Amino acid sequence: MEDHPQELLSLREPAMTDLVEYRLEGHIATITLNRPDKLNAFDADLVRALAGKLRRFDEDEVARVAILRGAGKAFSSGADVKARQCRSREEFERFGGPQEPDAHSGDLLTRAVKWKPVIAAPHGYVMGLAVGIVLECDIVVSEAETKFQITETPRGLGGARYWGLAHFCGAAAFAAEVALTGRFFSAEEAQGAGLIARVCPKGEHLGVAHRIAQSIASNPPLSVRSTVRSRRYFMDLFEKEIAAQTDPMKLYLTEDFREAVNAHLEKREPGPFHGR
Repeated sequence: MEDHPQELLSLREPAMTDLVEYRLEGHIATITLNRPDKLNAFDADLVRALAGKLRRFDEDEVARVAILRGAGKAFSSGADVKARQCRSREEFERFGGPQEPDAHSGDLLTRAVKWKPVIAAPHGYVMGLAVGIVLECDIVVSEAETKFQITETPRGLGGARYWGLAHFCGAAAFAAEVALTGRFFSAEEAQGAGLIARVCPKGEHLGVAHRIAQSIASNPPLSVRSTVRSRRYFMDLFEKEIAAQTDPMKLYLTEDFREAVNAHLEKREPGPFHGR
């Protein structure tokens, strides 16, 4: 998993049957990440399960809006490091990076057919890969004191994609700071920079997200979808331009990346980085 406070590691909840749950209430679907024993860390199976539930939402004739949330103590701690970042060089080269081609988180919200809006409702911690998923959602309603971190920067993978998403959302200078430093930042900071629509008191963010979803669902569906489709088209275009610049660097094959991952797993400070 991505970095997270040690006290969260001791908090465990019983495993649930489905990695991702889907519940429909009226015109509103609630999609829940259900890997709480791993702080909803994303391995290939969780990405595939989320993709499946998003397809179900897209095809659901009744559903007009979805709320994406996480079960347990955090929305998501990001990528499952052992499952995705400890691969052999041969695997990295075959997959073209840490993520399997059929389980790439960057495809989750840009391959829709109906283009229905998704509201992210994060709480606890949103880290690494999960930051990208949240920022790709159309509206973000966060619980107060939620912590975000672009862990790809200290991990040696680079934060360019997340800078791009934050910049696309209007964060500008703030986007550059958090992408280059890789520091934690709060939901309150994110709202001030324009990344988040609402920050709600503890325990109230899901209720607020549901009320916003109801307001959206009361509008003509095709009118709503036209805005979602346009937003995601330009967001995807911006991300592809960034990928065209950064993918050829193959940062996942560098010595600095390997050292950063090993230091994370061994719970030590990384050795000197050499830019190779």
